[in-house]
Amino acid sequence: MYKLLTTSVALLISFHCLPILPHHVAHGKAAYLDFAVSQSSDHSIPSQNSPSMLPVTDGDAYRSSHHAFAAPVILLDVGHGGIDGGTSAQGVLEKDINLAISQKVYLLLRSKGYAVIINRLGDYALSDENRWLNSRSRHTRDLAQRKSLSEEVSTDIVVSIHANWSPRATAEGPVVLHQKEGRSYLLAQSIQNAMNELYGTGHGVVWGKPFYLLNYVKQPAVIVETGFLSNAADRARMSDPAEQKRIAQSIANGIIYYLSVV
Repeated sequence: MYKLLTTSVALLISFHCLPILPHHVAHGKAAYLDFAVSQSSDHSIPSQNSPSMLPVTDGDAYRSSHHAFAAPVILLDVGHGGIDGGTSAQGVLEKDINLAISQKVYLLLRSKGYAVIINRLGDYALSDENRWLNSRSRHTRDLAQRKSLSEEVSTDIVVSIHANWSPRATAEGPVVLHQKEGRSYLLAQSIQNAMNELYGTGHGVVWGKPFYLLNYVKQPAVIVETGFLSNAADRARMSDPAEQKRIAQSIANGIIYYLSVV
């Protein structure tokens, strides 16, 4: 807990360009998966209305129209960390990209008044926090730790942030995976539309059938693959702090639009 609090303070100070509201951030257990190779090239769709072209509601307006007493709670699941670097290319590690973008999504949503929980604010493996599951597998402990947080707090949606990789260097762009559930599909579509506008792509959402988080988390959940580290253009975009802010803004816009209409 001390590690989370000290890292949170450093994060809020370093990202001083965004207004931050007083908050309480829970830290514990949550849900994990990896999507190493996307099927995005096989799931493209015609361009659709972007969330930026539709009404976007802030946290206060959402509370007044949807919730009498409380804002929706968003859980951000930051992929990998610590000994688990995720995928990589040209020295760029997925865990670092995931953390940088997730921190920015967190702060953008907080600046709009939303209640947000982020399960990793530093470079450590969540399996290290799991002292309750009797398993010799670090990966299994990591999965269980991430899933558990979504059960312990009253979350409305779960958004897991990752980076992609493919043996085809031409594979590019963001891909959002969803559960076999209507609200998850709508959340994925909202985020995908916003990210397609940023990247200039026309990818469709993908049913993440084999993935742990999408099978076992009860709340509407999605996995956001922010781009392909195996693609030079995507890798350059995801490694640039200014572009990371734009990626984070598109994810936040998709989340806010979903919450404004569901």
